[in-house]
Amino acid sequence: MQVILKKDIPKLGKAGDIVKVKDGFARNYLLPKGLAILANQKNLKALEKERRIILAKAERERKKIQSLAEKLQGQTLTLYRRVVEEGRLYGSVSAIDIVKALEERGIEIDKNQVLLEEPIKSIGVYEVKIKVGADLSVPIKVEVIEEK
Repeated sequence: MQVILKKDIPKLGKAGDIVKVKDGFARNYLLPKGLAILANQKNLKALEKERRIILAKAERERKKIQSLAEKLQGQTLTLYRRVVEEGRLYGSVSAIDIVKALEERGIEIDKNQVLLEEPIKSIGVYEVKIKVGADLSVPIKVEVIEEK
């Protein structure tokens, strides 16, 4: 089945591309989520008009992602936490803590964008990746220090 992509989809194509996918993938995922439309004669004619709109929207999204990446570049967060023994934290530092610390600096992200494999449970400096786009993540430093 051929479909016209409305949004960029990793490993499949960019917005406005005509791609061939399996019928089930199109019917069960792409079409219901509004990520693509069928590539029939009517839609192909409309594609030329929509293509400009789709590409302009994708460009705005890319600029937004690039702006966020520039804000995050080189950020170092310092978080103060209580320590129980030998550098172990009382509790942990989670993705939500990182989101709140970034919000204090005026950077709005979602907790799902913080690529933290497991919560931070000891004092130290950690590199945490923030996913800003489908194929772009920016590393930031998170420094956890003992609260006095």
